[in-house]
Amino acid sequence: MTQQAGSPLEVLRRITANRPAPVIGERCEMCAEPIGDEHSHVVALQARQLMCVCRGCYLLFTEQGAQLRYRSVPDRYLTFPDFALAPGTWDALEIPVGVAFFFRNSTIDETVAFYPGPAGAAESGLPLSAWKQVTAANPLIAQVADDVEALLIRVPDHGGDPECFLVPIDACYQLVGRLRSVWRGFDGGQDARREIDEFFETIRSRSTMATSP
Repeated sequence: MTQQAGSPLEVLRRITANRPAPVIGERCEMCAEPIGDEHSHVVALQARQLMCVCRGCYLLFTEQGAQLRYRSVPDRYLTFPDFALAPGTWDALEIPVGVAFFFRNSTIDETVAFYPGPAGAAESGLPLSAWKQVTAANPLIAQVADDVEALLIRVPDHGGDPECFLVPIDACYQLVGRLRSVWRGFDGGQDARREIDEFFETIRSRSTMATSP
């Protein structure tokens, strides 16, 4: 039986034949352009959400002083070799593990702290007086950019000097994602410590020494 040109079956066939090819790979979350595995990010400030973007969209939001809803995440890594924490300061910050990242959330005008755990990044109530002690003892860390950069701090389990790096905020969430699948118990366990060691080795290799801005 011959199908008429306007029959439902023929219409369905034409729609199926003209259907665009499926999208393969990631696309920019702003303009839908294809992007590679290595791509840039912007932060949606109100939602506190990282967005994967193409280079063109990334460049639209690089002006740090502008009042924008989005802000591009820079690719800056700094190390603070003279970073100091007075005895008891880490406990006063109420961080239950030895790694945390700190950034200033401009929408609430506060510095907030997150640390890794089995469910991802857990927020810590940051005592203002304790954080002021840290910033007063380490004035160079004040150059961290709001919303898009963080201070990644590690305090050794068995003594030794703490480490502090200025890193892009997406690097912190990358670490949290790596730890989520291997975290065991309260302190993360051996696999988590190995992941942290490898991550900090990468951070050290990328970092340059911080100087006065």
